[in-house]
Amino acid sequence: MSFLINSANVFGQNENFRSRSTLGFMVGGSYYIGDLNQFGHFKNTNLSAGIIYKYHLNSRVEIRGAFRYGKVEGYDAQSKFEVQQARNFSFQSHILELSGGVEFNFLNYKLGNEKYFFSPYLFLDIGAFKMNPRTDYNGELVELQPIGTEGQGSLLSDKKPYSLYQFVIPFGIGVKMNIGRRFAIGVEYGLRKTFTDYLDDVGGGNYLNRGQLAAQNGDIAADLSDRSLEGYNFTGQRGNATTKDWYSMFGVSIYFSLGKSDNCYYQ
Repeated sequence: MSFLINSANVFGQNENFRSRSTLGFMVGGSYYIGDLNQFGHFKNTNLSAGIIYKYHLNSRVEIRGAFRYGKVEGYDAQSKFEVQQARNFSFQSHILELSGGVEFNFLNYKLGNEKYFFSPYLFLDIGAFKMNPRTDYNGELVELQPIGTEGQGSLLSDKKPYSLYQFVIPFGIGVKMNIGRRFAIGVEYGLRKTFTDYLDDVGGGNYLNRGQLAAQNGDIAADLSDRSLEGYNFTGQRGNATTKDWYSMFGVSIYFSLGKSDNCYYQ
């Protein structure tokens, strides 16, 4: 008898957990802000997608975890400033992001509840992402981190190659609304605070002597370290060393309950 009672309790707790859990799929866009695109929000937006899990703590707070994919890119040639056009750097990178955090609802909200069916929200996450900046070189995409365009890993610099795995703080806003008892739709916009200046491979390192860099890291590194147009001779830092790179992911999501919907309101 006690076994049956304990089993019933476990089953009830599991059902309660499942009714508070939701899974969502997001499709939208991603873009980058950094040395090659300082102010152009939504410029060069690419497709992004993700999976988001949420656990409902109460009507105002949800715990969330997400895995997302996006692509970012930037081109000096698209700048409205002549000096930046002449610098002529470019890059693109796929991004894989894993994060978790908290979602704060402005209004009372519960998936499946007819009364508390809608709310704007804020979210704050912490996570990590994988990047891999590449650029076009003679018609082929070349990975930039291994070759050391700022002399990383050579006798010309005290810097080691930057890591392709970085910490990130995603944060942003959204709005969500129930569609029936088990489904909801949401729209979310988020920025990503990174702790690297090398998402675009352009950091605070200096332009190096191309002959010396070629001897240390190879001809491709020398060619890609300085891509300035004919008639220009850049010296000093290749990028802005005082700021880190950012990226954004945003989109539309569909959520569904991982269990029977609970139409009762609870805190």
